[in-house]
Amino acid sequence: MPCWELFEEQPAAYRDEVLPPDVKARLSIEPGVALGWSKWVGDGGGSLSIEHFGASAPGDKVLEEFGYNVDNVVARAAALLERVA
Repeated sequence: MPCWELFEEQPAAYRDEVLPPDVKARLSIEPGVALGWSKWVGDGGGSLSIEHFGASAPGDKVLEEFGYNVDNVVARAAALLERVA
């Protein structure tokens, strides 16, 4: 979601088409803090985020170390599906 504010301005029917209300297993992937994502992932959803600062390395190395890779995202999504289903 490129912009929460623009998405929120869309008609409810469009928002429900993009994020169907009956889908509870939602995972946000934010290379920053998860603040603000709870509104869109809901109570049953989850977020992959970085809730601290201070890491220093090339960007791709930092992202890999913090779990921003295919294997971890798939594992997080699968765990979320198990938990919510």
